[in-house]
Amino acid sequence: MQKRKVLVVLFALALVAGLLVGCSQKETTIKIGVAGAHTGDLASYGLPSVNAARLVADEINARGGIKGKKIELVVVDDQCKPELATNAASKLVSDKVVAVLGHICSGATSSALGIYVDSNIVTISPSATNPPLTQSGLYPNFFRTIAPDDAQARLAVDFINASLKLKTLAILHDKGDYGKGFADLVKDYAEKAGITVLLYEGVDPGAPDYSAVVNKIGNARPDGVVWGGYHPEASKLVQQMRDRGINAPMISADGIKDNTFIEVAGRYAEGVYATGPMDTNELAAAKAAVASHQAKFGSEPGAFFKEAHAAMTALVNAIEKAGSTEYDAITKALRSEFVDTALGKISFDERGDVVGFGFSIYQVRDGQFVELK
Repeated sequence: MQKRKVLVVLFALALVAGLLVGCSQKETTIKIGVAGAHTGDLASYGLPSVNAARLVADEINARGGIKGKKIELVVVDDQCKPELATNAASKLVSDKVVAVLGHICSGATSSALGIYVDSNIVTISPSATNPPLTQSGLYPNFFRTIAPDDAQARLAVDFINASLKLKTLAILHDKGDYGKGFADLVKDYAEKAGITVLLYEGVDPGAPDYSAVVNKIGNARPDGVVWGGYHPEASKLVQQMRDRGINAPMISADGIKDNTFIEVAGRYAEGVYATGPMDTNELAAAKAAVASHQAKFGSEPGAFFKEAHAAMTALVNAIEKAGSTEYDAITKALRSEFVDTALGKISFDERGDVVGFGFSIYQVRDGQFVELK
C-alpha cells in the first residue's frame, strides 16, 4: 500500500511538472501558422509567403520578440487544394496557433475558414481574392492584404472598354472559386458596359490539351479573350491560341501575374495583360523587404511576397499594439491601427479588406510584367 502511495505521489509530481513545462512554453512563444501551396504546380505562389513570414519573424525575434515572447512559425502545405486545406487548418488548430498567414488560393481559403472561425483564429491572406470571403459576413476573422476580385474585374473591364476598345469577348475559366468568380464578374461588368460575350465556358484544370475550346474561340472570332484561373492553364491556352493563328489579346488577373507564367509560356506570353497588385517597389519598406529576401535566400522574391510581408507585419503589429494574443484584441487592432508595410501604410475595414492598396494593369513586354500607367 505504501509503495502504491509513493507511485501516486510521483505520478502527480510528474504531471504537475509537465503542466509547468507546457505553460512555460506557451508563455514564451507566439505560434503563427503559415498555410498555402508549398508543393505542386502553384508552389510559386505559396513559398514566397513562407519566406516573408520567416523574415518578419526573424526581425521580431532578433529584437526580443513581442513582450519577451518569440514568434514560432508552424508551416503547413495545402497545395491550393480545398480538401488538403481543411486538414492543414485542423493541424494548425491542434497546434494552438493564435493566427494564420494564408491560405493562398481562394478555394482552399474558403474550405479552411470555417475551422478557424469556430476556433477564434485570426486569418490573413496575401492573395485570396474571392469577394464572398469578406463580403458574405460569414468570416469576421478573415483579413486580406489584396483587393477582392470585383475590384480587379471592374478594372479589367474598364481597361478592355476604354483602352483596348474591344467590342466582343470570349471568357474562359477553370471552374474554381477564384477563376470562375473572376470570370463571372467580368462577364457581368462587360455586358453592362455594352460589350458582347460571344463565348463563356469553363475548362478542366490540368488537362494536357485545350484544342476543343480553342477551336470554339477561333469560330467565335472575339476581339479579346479573358481567362479566369491560374498560370498552368493560361500558358497552354495562349500557346494553342497563337499556334492556331488567334491573335486576339488575352487579358487575365493576378492568377497569372507570376514569372512562372512567362517562363512556361515563353514567347507566347508576350503581350498578355493581367491585373495585379499595385507596384510598390519604390517604397522604402518594399525595398528593405526585397533586400532582406535577397540577403537571406539569395534570390528575388516571388508572387505575393510583398502582400505576405505586409500581412505578417500587420499581424505582429496588431499583437504588439493589443498587448495580447486574444482573438478580439487582435481583430480590433487590425481594424483600428495603420501600419507601414511593403505595400504602404495600410489598415483593414470592417469587412477585413485592405485599406490603402489596390490593383494595376500589367502587360508582358520583353519577358517581364510591366505596369501600365
